Amino acid sequence: MNKNLRLNSKKYFVLDMDGTFYLGNRLLDGSLEFLDRLNSQGYDFLFFTNNSSQNPEVYINKLKSMGCVIGPSKIVTSGMVTTHYLKKHYKDPRVYLLGTPALEDQFKKDGINLVEENPELVVAGFDTTVTYEKLSKACTFIRKGAKFIATHPDFNCPVENGFIPDCGAICAFITASTGVLPKYLGKPYTETLEFILDHLSCTKDELVFVGDRLYTDIAIGVNHGVTSILVLSGETKLEDAEKSEVKPDIIVDRLVDIVNFL
Repeated sequence: MNKNLRLNSKKYFVLDMDGTFYLGNRLLDGSLEFLDRLNSQGYDFLFFTNNSSQNPEVYINKLKSMGCVIGPSKIVTSGMVTTHYLKKHYKDPRVYLLGTPALEDQFKKDGINLVEENPELVVAGFDTTVTYEKLSKACTFIRKGAKFIATHPDFNCPVENGFIPDCGAICAFITASTGVLPKYLGKPYTETLEFILDHLSCTKDELVFVGDRLYTDIAIGVNHGVTSILVLSGETKLEDAEKSEVKPDIIVDRLVDIVNFL
């Protein structure tokens, strides 16, 4: 970590949500103050969450209930990256989706053809409505040759009383049964960085990634030469960061502590 690093040459802070800006349904202390400081000092921000269990509208309403009012352009999810990837690389693919009703709605809104039989692709998200039947169908389709794609690799989702299984855990079940690894999207993968750069019309030198997970929030920065900041308010503890080969540029206890580097 570089304690002398200054961020005055940066323009956009790409902020994680779960474990970084809020935890469960509780806003983390100093989060709104941090956004106010960014605004007053001429910086901008974008929320990016790997959590694909909800669509952007749900997150916008959740943030509003916490006192943070943003427009649709201020939030990107791994679900959005996934539908963009599907439309870019496949022509009207037949998709079997392991996802919540909110994610299903987003896929349909983005023009993705969701099917229950004979899919070309199986896409797994953070499906909090997952059943054994859905998992079994996904495995059967993959064994028959359907390609396997996942919205993000996170194994656990931080909540107020601990953690719950996330998309990566669902994919591990499918891989254990089929022997097939998914094509992961979301953070820390290149497709996500490219989506963000296009969304913001900026260069990677203007970005800072901020989050609580080393293998997603920080790795996307480390892997692509983008400044990264680890916050210790979520999944990662200081001892984890010290042992990890993935090294953030800055480590802070809370989001608001970043103001000391502006």
